[in-house]
Parts: sequence; structure tokens; C-alpha cells
Amino acid sequence: MDERAEGSLLRKVALVILSIGPGIFLIGYNIGTGSITTMASCGSRYGMSLFWALVLSCIFTFVMLTAYGKYTLVTGKTALHSFREHFPGGKAISIFLIVALSFGEISALIGIMGIVANLVTYWSSYLALWPGYKGFDPRAVTVITIIGLFVLLWNGRYSFFEKIMIIFVGIMAISFISSAIMVVPDPSQVINGLIPKLPNSPNAPLIAAAIAGTTLSAVMFVIRSIVVSEKGWTIKDLKQERRDAFVSATMMLILSATIMACGAGALHPKGIFVDKAIDMIGTLEPIAGRFAMNIFIPGIIAAALSTVFPIVLIAPWLICDYMGKERNIQSPLFRILGGIALLIGLYVPFFGSRPVWVLIAALAFQATLMPLVTILMWVLLNRRAIMGKYRIGFWMNLGIGATFVFSMVMAYSGVIGLESFFY
Repeated sequence: MDERAEGSLLRKVALVILSIGPGIFLIGYNIGTGSITTMASCGSRYGMSLFWALVLSCIFTFVMLTAYGKYTLVTGKTALHSFREHFPGGKAISIFLIVALSFGEISALIGIMGIVANLVTYWSSYLALWPGYKGFDPRAVTVITIIGLFVLLWNGRYSFFEKIMIIFVGIMAISFISSAIMVVPDPSQVINGLIPKLPNSPNAPLIAAAIAGTTLSAVMFVIRSIVVSEKGWTIKDLKQERRDAFVSATMMLILSATIMACGAGALHPKGIFVDKAIDMIGTLEPIAGRFAMNIFIPGIIAAALSTVFPIVLIAPWLICDYMGKERNIQSPLFRILGGIALLIGLYVPFFGSRPVWVLIAALAFQATLMPLVTILMWVLLNRRAIMGKYRIGFWMNLGIGATFVFSMVMAYSGVIGLESFFY
């Protein structure tokens, strides 16, 4: 292949990737340290026995990504603004969602920054730059990370963040798929894991709800309508939107499954559980040593940073969505609220906590919000006055109905799990 043809091929690949930008953005948001710790914890404790929850979550994620994207393409409106406009008590519902979704994401951010600080400190100490070196101070790591993220936030635009997400998702894909190849669980575990059942363990409902919370996430679908709008797609892009949703949900399944498989293949047979960030390194280190760390840790860090960007944008995005205002990332609203969110991330490194369980509890809480955002969009998509000839038909109604039932089951698991977690 000559250089001209090779350059043309690379350009085509780049255009395809950029054309599914909203999906890539949501993969980066979805596969964060919350997903990693939940999947690794699940694999280490229960093998692949909760694989069914992940598969169903990703199927229903595709349904809801398509639903929210289609609504925005047809109407030109985003989710919260429409909830406010079209439902009795819509203002109260939308304000509740802004508060609840922002709370859940900020809770997750607290855990994320603690995990990143622990991982970087452990990695730097393991590399032993000089005798007796104990690694970077986790507080210094957190402060430097937050300053860097705020600088990017200060100067960023949506298209800029989308390109960053593509890089992070690429690093994650290479890292986690390579890691899973080194540690392959017994195939019978994977097959048996497709049979819906809960392991006999008090923490199983919490983990199952967290799997749903980190994959079938209420905030992700509300944000979906925003990023589709930011992309500038119109009704002519319905097929493109559906393809984008399919790629996004499929990649979420592959990446999450590889992480669960790492825990199931390496830790579960030895009875080693993931209860802190360093345990995730134990998933591969005994088998592949330093090499495993050098491919696994960059994936975790990329996952963390790709999640932090959307989290710090969520509150101002939701407020602008509710008010029907332009979403200018360089406006004072975004800079102030984004800066406050980043400062909250200092909590764990400076005051201490159990970041893995903080994350899992936050994700389980998110699962309790999913039924609400499902039924609200379901109603809107069936209104002829809003959707016209694009009102959804039998199969989409069936898919959303099944999603609602599944989300209710996971919400119940989340409530039961949170009750056992706190009491």
C-alpha cells in the first residue's frame, strides 16, 4: 500500500470514529473507575455468575441510547427541558433529577479521585525510582490532577473533549483486552453466568445493582440527548444515531466483560476479593508481573480521567438543559461549578475513606433513578403531538417496557444493597 492510499485509509478511519463521537464520549463516561472496580469486584467474588446482569444492562443501554437520541433528533429538544415542558409537575421532576443525578456523580467523583491517587502512588513506589522510595504523595497527585483538569475545562469545547475521549477509550480498549487475553476464565463460567441468578451473599444485590448503575445509567441517557444535540445531528441522521448507539453499547459490553473476566480468571479461584484499588493490580500481577501493571494501570487511569470530564460538566449541563439555555463550556457557570466539583474530589486523598465501596454505593444509588428516566421518555416517544410520524412502534415499545421492568428489579436490588451497606 503506497503512502497516499495509506493516508486516505487513515483519514477514512478517523472520519468514521469522529462520526460516532457521542457514542465514544459516552463509552469514556461509562467505563470509569466505578465500572472497573464494580466489574473487578464482581469477578473476584462471584466469578462470571453476574455476567447476565451486564449483558442485559448493555442490551437495554442500546435501547435507551437509541430512544433518547431519536427524541432529540426528531424534536430538537433535550431531555430535562422536555420533562419540564410536557409533564404535570415537570419543574419539580426536573429539579429532582438535577439534584439526584449531580449528587450521584459527585459521590462517584470522590471515589474516583481516591482510587487514582492510590494507584499512582502504588505504581510509582513499585517502580522504585531510588532505594526506599515510597511513591508520590497521593495528595500531591490529586492536586496536580485537579489543576490539570481545570486548565483543560477552562479552555475546552465539546468537540475538544470528544477528541480526548477517543484517545482515552483507545487506551482503555488496548489495555483491558490485552489484560483479559492473559487471564481467561473457564468458559463454563461465562456460559453459566448468562443464567439469571443472585449468588448467596449479602453483598450480591448491591454488586448487581452497581453493574446496572454503571452501565444502564440514568444520567447517561439524559446526557445522551445533550451530546446528540451538541453534535448537531438532525432527523436526517437517524440511522447514524442508531449505529452510534450500537457501537457505544457493544464497546461497553466488551470492555466491562474483559474487566470482569480478569477478576474471575485470576482472583476468584484464589478467593482474593477486590476491596481496594491496589487489589485490581493483583488481578494480573501474579501472572504477568510488571508487564501486566504497565498495560493495566494506564487503562485504569485513562478510564478515570475519561469519566471525570463528563462528571464535572454534568451539573452545569443539566441546569442549561432545564433552562433551555446555550451550553457554553467556557461560561462562568461551567467554570465555577466544574471547579467546585473538582475540589470535592480532594476529599478521599485528604480525609480518607474506602473509595471502592463509595463508588459501588454511588452506582447502586444511580440504579434507583433509572425507572423514572425510562418511563418519562417512554411517554414522550408515544405522544403523536410531539413525535408525529416518528412515534415509536411495537418493537421499541417492547424494548423500553423490558428496560423499565429490568430497571425496577435493579432499583429494588439497589435499595436492598444500600440498606445492608449502611446498616
